[in-house]
Amino acid sequence: MGAINNPNFEEKRVKFIGDLQSKGRSEATVIAYSKDIEQLLNFFSKEGISSIEDTTIENLEKYKQNLQDNNYTPKSISRKINSTRTFYRYLLDNSMIQDNPSEKLAHPKFETKPPRVLTEMEYRALRDVSRVDVRLYSIVEILLQTGIRIGELAGLTLDDIRKSKDGRIDYLYIRAAGSHPQRKVPLNKSAKKAIDEYLELRPETEDDTLFVTKNGRPLLVRNIRTAIDKSFEKAGIKNAKVNDLRNTFIAHHLANGVSLVVVSKLVGHKRLSTTEKYLNLIKMQKEDQKSLKEL
Repeated sequence: MGAINNPNFEEKRVKFIGDLQSKGRSEATVIAYSKDIEQLLNFFSKEGISSIEDTTIENLEKYKQNLQDNNYTPKSISRKINSTRTFYRYLLDNSMIQDNPSEKLAHPKFETKPPRVLTEMEYRALRDVSRVDVRLYSIVEILLQTGIRIGELAGLTLDDIRKSKDGRIDYLYIRAAGSHPQRKVPLNKSAKKAIDEYLELRPETEDDTLFVTKNGRPLLVRNIRTAIDKSFEKAGIKNAKVNDLRNTFIAHHLANGVSLVVVSKLVGHKRLSTTEKYLNLIKMQKEDQKSLKEL
């Protein structure tokens, strides 16, 4: 996507991105917002609009239609609408516009698929194939046994593996990032053992990032994702993504009677409703199992 030719547009975009960065939003989030707003403003330029103040709900509806005409999925369009609304709210809050037409911009309707949760056989197969690599096994165990996000795992440092004040419980300290507050996530014996085995083989480096490459550099999110995707393939697990390990942790704990509030805090959900959607999934699974027994 090319640069924005309109200096007025570009100035506002740059200030908006700077505001996101000052609020501690993650690099991936900032990049996504930047690209979305660049696309929006380029569309306005092609439409002959020279000032954000002149934009209307009709202009935004036309932009939405343009996305649909270019075969963007409803989910992608919905994300771009969220970016647009955030941008307009920033402009309004900073008196760069007088009205906010984006509030009237509706999201496209799309069916939200239920979270993908690994079956017990898939769960075991993934752990088995990852055992050939101590670092990979440690990563898989942490994701499965703690439910943390892949970005949180990539950002872990040696100092983030801690003990409680009484010295009895090991836990991960997850640092605050963007709108997500800091939290403590307990480590069970399986996860702690996997971490300890990795630490014995971890390359010596001045970098304090927990997971590093053979050269002692931080292991990036894309490296972790690629390694786990390959493990899914080796284990014969189809249509699975890294985030499904987090889904599995949530569903497993709820199914075993851990309270909704506790699970929500453990995984760092901002809203309890986000965790609640897993309850419907568990209910459906139990009904399916009951039906199978009755056959």
